[in-house]
Amino acid sequence: MARSEVVDAARAWIGTPYRHQAARRGAGTDCLGLVRGIWHELFGREPEVVPAYSMDWSEPSGDEQLWQAARRHLREVPKGDPKPGDVILFRMRAGSVAKHLGIVTENAPTGAFVHAYYGHGVVESPLSMPWMRRIVARFEFPLEVS
Repeated sequence: MARSEVVDAARAWIGTPYRHQAARRGAGTDCLGLVRGIWHELFGREPEVVPAYSMDWSEPSGDEQLWQAARRHLREVPKGDPKPGDVILFRMRAGSVAKHLGIVTENAPTGAFVHAYYGHGVVESPLSMPWMRRIVARFEFPLEVS
């Protein structure tokens, strides 16, 4: 799996409206749906059925459900400098669970990432310092899926 394929797939989702729990390019998606949709486009069938989830994810319980799911299917790599094609996981507030995902499209220092953002839909945003500080994990898509 070439990183450029992941970036191209992510950029193809730009303009898709935000829809909680959806994963359909052009129709609607949330941040998890964006990653699920890219997985589907690159590999076919998703690796597991995603149960219903609330917009607060697992904040009340404090369980890192999104992080655990990413570890099951993606390859976790050292946080370091995000590279194009990486899936980055964000903690939006100190002390809360990680609950936002994006796909890196450009290297630093002018880095950028594609993400589905509530109220904005799928956009490509600068990977600015406020976003960089929120990154808690970095993943790569597998080279292939069996």
